[in-house]
Amino acid sequence: MPLDPSSVLLTDRVAIVTGAAVGIGEAVATTLARFGADVAICDRDVPNLDSTANAIEATGRRVVAGELDVRDGEQVTAFLDVVREQLGHVDVLVNNAGGGFYANLLDVNEKGQDALVRENFVSVTNFIRGTVPLFPPAPPGGSIVNLTSIEAHRAAPGYGVYSAMKAAVASLTKTLALELGDRMIRVNCIAPDVIPTPGIGGDVEVKTPLPRAGTVDDVAAAAVFLAGDLSSFVTGVTIHVDGGNVAAGGWHRLDDGSFTT
Repeated sequence: MPLDPSSVLLTDRVAIVTGAAVGIGEAVATTLARFGADVAICDRDVPNLDSTANAIEATGRRVVAGELDVRDGEQVTAFLDVVREQLGHVDVLVNNAGGGFYANLLDVNEKGQDALVRENFVSVTNFIRGTVPLFPPAPPGGSIVNLTSIEAHRAAPGYGVYSAMKAAVASLTKTLALELGDRMIRVNCIAPDVIPTPGIGGDVEVKTPLPRAGTVDDVAAAAVFLAGDLSSFVTGVTIHVDGGNVAAGGWHRLDDGSFTT
């Protein structure tokens, strides 16, 4: 079927966005709503989650908001029960929740490691297992979008466990693209870099081939693409929203516009 401008819209689809209180999650959730989706959101940051919910409601779309620790499988199940009761089904899942802290591996104790694994990997598997049964049968199927990081694709000294879990999510995404393909559920990743967010601060040093910092809206744009019909034949891939940093390898732009390693 030929595409037209309406093909980018997500009218009356139902999306879940985890970690939606601030930053990339908030931008993705509100942007999906502006493009026509009803959105279920969750986070532990209740005041900011309420602000996201209000912004979604201002678009005229339905919203379900839940205080949730994505590392807790029972809490995830309870939240998804509410989503099913209030919204009926799910068309799009955006696994955005995650986080880390700086420490060399030898300084990370077992408790800290377990927290990183559960927040960045187990949260993803919890939501995928719980949400896939809520997708419509094929066709139309649906879309799963996993937020990883540039750190899934390079060394990350001081963030070793975080990086390893993001790489694990990228690998899982490829596997699930095959395992869920017969259900017409597409599974893809977005790997951001140089995106100022509350978690990393507003000042990000720009050494990208594109001489500007990214924004949370750049990531939201990729999520809209992967959620909708424009990407109906795209699965198992990673979109790098990073200003060209993966392509650059070890090259960095200097102030005079030249590059150095």
